[in-house]
Amino acid sequence: MENQETVTSSLSQGVLIITLNRPRANAFNLAMIAAAQQAFHEAARDPQVRTVLLIGNGVAFSAGQDIGEILQAHGTSFRKHLQETYNPLIKQIRRLEKPVLAAVNGVAAGAGLGVALACDLRIAADNARFVVGFSGIGLAPDSGVSLFLPALIGVGRAAEFAFSNQPISAAQALEWGLANRLAPAAELAQQAAAWATDLANGPVQAMALAKRAFNRSVYPHLEEVLDYEGYLQDIASQSQEHAEGVSAFLEKRPAKFN
Repeated sequence: MENQETVTSSLSQGVLIITLNRPRANAFNLAMIAAAQQAFHEAARDPQVRTVLLIGNGVAFSAGQDIGEILQAHGTSFRKHLQETYNPLIKQIRRLEKPVLAAVNGVAAGAGLGVALACDLRIAADNARFVVGFSGIGLAPDSGVSLFLPALIGVGRAAEFAFSNQPISAAQALEWGLANRLAPAAELAQQAAAWATDLANGPVQAMALAKRAFNRSVYPHLEEVLDYEGYLQDIASQSQEHAEGVSAFLEKRPAKFN
């Protein structure tokens, strides 16, 4: 049992800093997902919060779902799991009528990538890496990745990196619009906090209305997509490819999908 808070938060100058706190990789377990949901719930209710800054503690933003919990949940529905965990969190981020800025340090992979992409803006360390991740363990994209990634970088690029599981570098992410800004890794937290403070000092209500418009024009089918991702994930989770992918991950060897 963990003896630390898996998510911490602090409020300063209208900016609520939400920190994912399971270093090294900040992999999501049930406790961390629930804590993140609670933090965004409080952000929505607190009028003192004008902007949210989401960052990972340590060397990673988030490597995604904790593989150990996948093994413990063997035989349960991935769709049901998503309906109770990542889907509500993704919807909270998109529905929060305040700017949400992700500061991506190190890797953002799998569900961690989905959470980062659900945010309105992203500032990344110059050594950050964006990894779709799911195909490496024989799964389909979930946590909104199937919607956000093609919307941001195009279907062709999204397919290439979903199929290959290769990382998108920080420089490439900036060129393609996956990241809005880059910062030296040592200065990421400082530059992200300064940007978040600028946002908090701006016309937040107008930004909220702009966010509503973007949701309506670009992501009008978010709920349906999240549910369909769960349906596909139930299919993928029963496959031999998934079994092989997880075994290879745990044994630290290349997967043999053929």
